[in-house]
Amino acid sequence: MSSIQNQNPRLINLFTAICMVVANMIGTGVFTSLGFQSVEIKSGFALLFLWLVGGIFALCGALCYGELGAAMPRSGGEFHYLSQTYHPMLGFISGWVSITVGFAAPIAAAAIAFGQYFSRVFPVATPMAIAPFVVIIISLIHANNLKLGSYFQSVFTVLKVLLIVVLIGCGLFIAEPQNIQFLPSLKDVQLIWSSPFAISLVYVTYAYSGWNASVYVASEVKEPEKNVPRSLWAGTLLVMVLYLLLNFIFLYTIPLDELAGKLEVGYLAANRIFGAKGGEMMSLLISFGLLSSISSMVWAGPRVTQVIGEDIPFFKRLARRNSSGIPYYAILLQLSIVLLLVLTSTFEAVITYLGFTLTLSSFLTVLGVFVHRLKFPAAPRPYKTWGYPVTPLIFLAISLWMLIYILLGKPVESIAGLATIALGLPVYFLARKNQLASSTSK
Repeated sequence: MSSIQNQNPRLINLFTAICMVVANMIGTGVFTSLGFQSVEIKSGFALLFLWLVGGIFALCGALCYGELGAAMPRSGGEFHYLSQTYHPMLGFISGWVSITVGFAAPIAAAAIAFGQYFSRVFPVATPMAIAPFVVIIISLIHANNLKLGSYFQSVFTVLKVLLIVVLIGCGLFIAEPQNIQFLPSLKDVQLIWSSPFAISLVYVTYAYSGWNASVYVASEVKEPEKNVPRSLWAGTLLVMVLYLLLNFIFLYTIPLDELAGKLEVGYLAANRIFGAKGGEMMSLLISFGLLSSISSMVWAGPRVTQVIGEDIPFFKRLARRNSSGIPYYAILLQLSIVLLLVLTSTFEAVITYLGFTLTLSSFLTVLGVFVHRLKFPAAPRPYKTWGYPVTPLIFLAISLWMLIYILLGKPVESIAGLATIALGLPVYFLARKNQLASSTSK
């Protein structure tokens, strides 16, 4: 394993790692999910509180993953952590989820949203025609040139953050405020403990997903014991502040009745702030901002597949790299799954399906902070979770609450998520059987 790690050049510095986290987090969710939340939640305070809870949830997860990332500084994310902490089978199931759903689904969702925003300005192209084209181009960039992919990632991430800052500033000083209450009331307390609030939290946590982005490329990060934890909490904290301000602007500028059920929330807000033409331009800029999200996931996802190929001989072809050290076959596999999801899935179905499976996977990983400390008390821990044991317990409690409500409120999508996990079991046993047969023959 160590020789494999040494073959990976550590080219990612702290700034680039933070950019990966920020780019992975700021994607479709923040520009789209508020419309779904406001269908049943008609309170400015409750809607903003959703994003605060989601931010705390993500920050707690980032702090916990930081400890695991520092203790086990290798690419692969949950696959590597669960394999080392629990059992290789559990690690494989988590990796299976990452390959089939974890990265492919949000890439598909971001591509669909990109198509929606782009077609607002250029209606000659349909969203379903734009989405696969964009994914193919970005995948080819990351499959052929590591430096170009890194440059592409950093530039579009910085532009995206600047875009959000401009939108927030203009919203505060230019837009006409709506008649909405942001102070809490007794009714808000009931809303916070309701089923709609829990289901809406799925959309919010989807918008925050990506707070663990840098752990998937830990083998390529300089001084991963220090920089992986720093990138996780710094990137997450920055996004949390931006999300709270951005959603405040959405509620501040768009009437709740107009907002409810709408997908292109960013376009509606820009239209209110800048007028029709300005709204179209902002819609175009938002669509290009989504490119960094697609890019970061196209970059990170195949690294999980690569590590699976390194650890399990049955999948060794997926670990092969081209002359530039890029896992070419892993990128092609991910691209194939993304294109399938783009052509067959709806935006809302992808989010709900993804929310259940990834929440379950991250729940087990954060629980692994306790398990790893018990099983390996002497293991070096360059970074320890801030606020332990309260921090992981907050994450686990919110995760369990969401899992129960998703299972009850969205049973079809939840069962689909469990079915995806179940499909990984025969694949794992087939791979293990092949591995044992190979070792016996030798």
